[in-house]
Amino acid sequence: MEFRTEYEFELPRGYVDENGSLHKRGVMRLATAADEILPMRDQRVQQNPSYLSIILLARVIIKLGDLRAIDTKVIERLFTSDLAFLQNFYRQINEVEKLSVRTVCPKCDHEFEVDISFLAETEGN
Repeated sequence: MEFRTEYEFELPRGYVDENGSLHKRGVMRLATAADEILPMRDQRVQQNPSYLSIILLARVIIKLGDLRAIDTKVIERLFTSDLAFLQNFYRQINEVEKLSVRTVCPKCDHEFEVDISFLAETEGN
């Protein structure tokens, strides 16, 4: 089984560039730790934490129609429905599946699943 790092998407409305061309199909790659950490130093994020998603998307979207480059200006000019779609798509492809193990109680033979993800310890904090 091949490990996927890039995912195709199609925007609900599409990005209209300065020439009036519509761009709907694109590719988003999985985010790295640097993608999530480095934007925190950006002054735009420090002044407005909501801007983090704009920078993140500009970093991880590697293709959008025939555009040569995707930067924060492109993301800023998306329709709100497309921005919401991309934010949801980002979460969907970058979420870690819950790791669990099926086990049996040695005393009563009851079968159940145990969450063994290392994130489970910090979720309640």
